[in-house]
Amino acid sequence: MAQEPWLIVGLGNPGPQYAANRHNAGFMVVDVLAARIGGRFKAHKHRADAVEGRLSGTRAILIKPKTYMNESGGPVAALRSFFGVPIEQVIVVHDELDLDAGVVRVKLGGGDNGHNGLRSVTKSLGSKEYLRVRLGVGRPPGQQDPADYVLRDVPAGQREELRLQVEVAADAVESLVTRGLQATQNLFHQSS
Repeated sequence: MAQEPWLIVGLGNPGPQYAANRHNAGFMVVDVLAARIGGRFKAHKHRADAVEGRLSGTRAILIKPKTYMNESGGPVAALRSFFGVPIEQVIVVHDELDLDAGVVRVKLGGGDNGHNGLRSVTKSLGSKEYLRVRLGVGRPPGQQDPADYVLRDVPAGQREELRLQVEVAADAVESLVTRGLQATQNLFHQSS
């Protein structure tokens, strides 16, 4: 019997002007995973760029919705249905204000915590019970608006830390696929 694939969703905003934003951390992670599987993103009919391949020996579809963040759910739900992915094999990778910069955490379910991408995905999937890989970006300094903060490019002095964090998050995704949630939390939640 064919094993059902995993759907790994990177959240972000399309377009070069957003590429280095904190809010695009999810796109950065699936880009790393695509490179690891030796695949290239191609336009899919369901308003997303997608690449299919084997991640740690397991069939996986990596996607980057081509909609803005607050409309990410439509493409995610359409591709989940198209590929026949069970909800427990959906992993959404996103930035997280409530974690310090550099921190990576994984969890199952939960609220959207004001994250418009998560709100859209939860609404479109009709469930909160999907896996999340969360990349901490920290809270904005002073009175800066959180939306303005996440839509700014990561400062040059923090880019290496972000690059390392993205690699760790990609490792966490692979661990979820091969080891499951509990083992992955045990591995990735020790360090900080």
